[in-house]
Amino acid sequence: MLDSISVGGPPVISTKHGCDPYGRGLDDLRRSGMILVDKPQGPSSHQLAAWARDILKLNRLGHGGTLDPFATGALTLLLGNATRLTEFVLSSDKTYIAVLRIDRSVDPRKLVSVLDSLKGEVYNVPPKESAVKIRVRTRLISDIALIESEAESGSHAISVTCQAGTYIRTLARDIGLLLGCECKLEELHRDSTGVFGQRNLCTMHQLRDASLLAEQGDDSAMKKLIAPVEAFLSGKQGVWVRDSAIASVCHGAPLAVPGVFKLNTGIKSGDKVVLWSAKGEAIGIGEMSIGGDEVSGKTSGEVLRPKVVLMDKGTYPGSWTGRT
Repeated sequence: MLDSISVGGPPVISTKHGCDPYGRGLDDLRRSGMILVDKPQGPSSHQLAAWARDILKLNRLGHGGTLDPFATGALTLLLGNATRLTEFVLSSDKTYIAVLRIDRSVDPRKLVSVLDSLKGEVYNVPPKESAVKIRVRTRLISDIALIESEAESGSHAISVTCQAGTYIRTLARDIGLLLGCECKLEELHRDSTGVFGQRNLCTMHQLRDASLLAEQGDDSAMKKLIAPVEAFLSGKQGVWVRDSAIASVCHGAPLAVPGVFKLNTGIKSGDKVVLWSAKGEAIGIGEMSIGGDEVSGKTSGEVLRPKVVLMDKGTYPGSWTGRT
């Protein structure tokens, strides 16, 4: 939980506009929500997104974080306005479970030693199979560990928590180089992406069944599968906006000091932050014009500029009388 400081007096909270994001109806969730699909082996991420688009009958549906056709696991589908968060979903940390096959003569204790040496910043060049331009770059491996070994077959399951854009196929190759033998990536499963993990996963069959039930008037299953964008953005640095300033922010206007009633500590000029309403709604993403520690000492001036707007215009009124 991030620490925060209050600015100015307590906010006046409207009872007529906005709502608790976790109490939204299905139509609102479809306009701006996320679904974590358990991708099977075989189809590409683009194919899966296209199937989901047809199932849900949506014009705007994208995905965050491509998985190779042979890989399985967590693929984030972005619905409606949530597609504006593609950059942020792509940049979130990922956790993978990988099955490696190495020479049976290799002692698992040596593999553990090699894995320990790979924690931290490592070079991670995209493999030739990737569509990404091949260039030298680094990625952060925050955790990598051996889960289980089967000495007779030379199969070893490892977990990897890493920075977005880390190529596990490249990592497997490097493990082999450090061991002095070939290391083949046999299976790959994305276990989590950002704050979403196994408990959030649904299969394409479950998505189809929930959609059919919704068409028959029972939307309870579909509402359980679609998470509001706020679920993904929770825990990120934020600035809380007074109801009276939300409409102008939704139209792209800079947020000034009088429109702020709270913000997280440690925010610096240039940081990207989530703009929150008093009800916990994600208004959008903004870039700080000044440091957060400067805000409490001011009565006027620009705090940030919105970069991504998630909330629909008209959710809060443009003219504000202070009435709730």
